[in-house]
Amino acid sequence: ASTAIDMSLGNYFSKTISGTTTFTVSNVPSTGTAMSLILDLTNGGSATVNWWSGVTWAGGTVPTLTASGRDVLGFFTYDGGTTWSGFVLGKALA
Repeated sequence: ASTAIDMSLGNYFSKTISGTTTFTVSNVPSTGTAMSLILDLTNGGSATVNWWSGVTWAGGTVPTLTASGRDVLGFFTYDGGTTWSGFVLGKALA
């Protein structure tokens, strides 16, 4: 599914938002192994985006994404995917 992020396939994912979207993450390594991913998101601000369980954002605030354009987001976990730290790497990229 276009909203599934399968960590067994790598750590870079490109997604385009065209309506309300709920992301899921699977195949996260076990506790004790740090894992990061980059999400290259197009039109993320054009609709509601629901993040997978455990995502917390820098400053405690979900970022406002670009409605028409690309944003690049980074995420990492160290506890098997129970908690994820999310942050903006770039907004409104060409």
